[in-house]
Amino acid sequence: MRLLLTILALLWLSPPALAAELLPGARIAFLGLVFLDTSTEGAYNGVREDETARVALLEDLIVQRFSEEGIRFMDLAPIAKKLENTVNPANCYGCDVRMGKALGADFILVGVVQKVSNLIISMNLVLRDVETGETVRARSVDVRSNTDQSWSRGMRYILKTAFFKE
Repeated sequence: MRLLLTILALLWLSPPALAAELLPGARIAFLGLVFLDTSTEGAYNGVREDETARVALLEDLIVQRFSEEGIRFMDLAPIAKKLENTVNPANCYGCDVRMGKALGADFILVGVVQKVSNLIISMNLVLRDVETGETVRARSVDVRSNTDQSWSRGMRYILKTAFFKE
């Protein structure tokens, strides 16, 4: 009896196996990465072109890696206006999941790159199941250095360790 209760408890506490599966053909709505500059430098100097380019570099890296696994990306045109009016899709009280549902996606992918200082960059990437709203995969990493190489290395680490374990 104790064994049966233990098994039932583990099954109840475990996320559904299929929810965590990123199988080829899965449809993802990638709402992009948000760049938050909370550094003193950003307060004084404003937006830097090199950091804006790095965000685009990371987004391309993410799309490329997911595409290599056969994951399909949804066209965001039907939600473009809503997305444009959303400051941070990664922190919008479920609006990301609602947008994913409107697109007919299986998963929603959102991320944040936060510049704490010119030497500390924090990156987060979160994959949610559109049907349940539950987080399926997520990882956060801090990198030291504000270069293309350090940003790319940080995002590759997130993808390798949380999304596509090799």
